[in-house]
Amino acid sequence: MTKGVVADTGPLIGLARVDKLDLLRLLYRSVVVPPAVREELGIESGYPGAQVLSAAFAERWITVQSSQGLVIATELAGSLDPGEAEAIALAEERAARFLLIDDAKGRRFARQRGIPVVGVAGVLLAAKPAGILAAVAPVLRDLSSAGYRLSSPLTSGVLSQAGE
Repeated sequence: MTKGVVADTGPLIGLARVDKLDLLRLLYRSVVVPPAVREELGIESGYPGAQVLSAAFAERWITVQSSQGLVIATELAGSLDPGEAEAIALAEERAARFLLIDDAKGRRFARQRGIPVVGVAGVLLAAKPAGILAAVAPVLRDLSSAGYRLSSPLTSGVLSQAGE
C-alpha cells in the first residue's frame, strides 16, 4: 500500500515529553497510529507531552487508522500490549517504511514478521545529519530525565554513531 511510518505509543510519548515530537514531522512528514495507540497516548490526561501530542493530531500530521489485520492483532495480543499488537498489524498491512517502536519484545515480533523497526535513537541519528538536530546528547539526557529508558550500551552506541 503506502510506505509511511507507523508508530507505537512509547516513542511518541518520549519525544513529546522532551518537546522533540516535531522531529518526526520534519523527517517523515506524517505518522500513522492504530486506535489502541491513540488511546494509550492519554492525550486528554494532562500528562507531560499531552499538549504536544494533541497539537500533532489537530494538525493532522499524526493520524489514526484502523488495521484490517484483526487476525494478526489478535494473534499478537496474547504476547504484546494492544498498542504494540495493533501497530505491528498496521505496519505489516501498510507495508510501512518502518515501525517506530522501542519495546524489545515488540521489536522482535515485528522483525519476525519482516517489518523494519526504528526506535527513538534511530530518529535522533537521522535528525542530526539532516540538520534538524545540532547534537544528539542533549536530547538523550532530556529523555533520560523524563524517565524514558534507553540502555547505557545503546546510549553509548548512539553517541558514537553521532560522533559525540
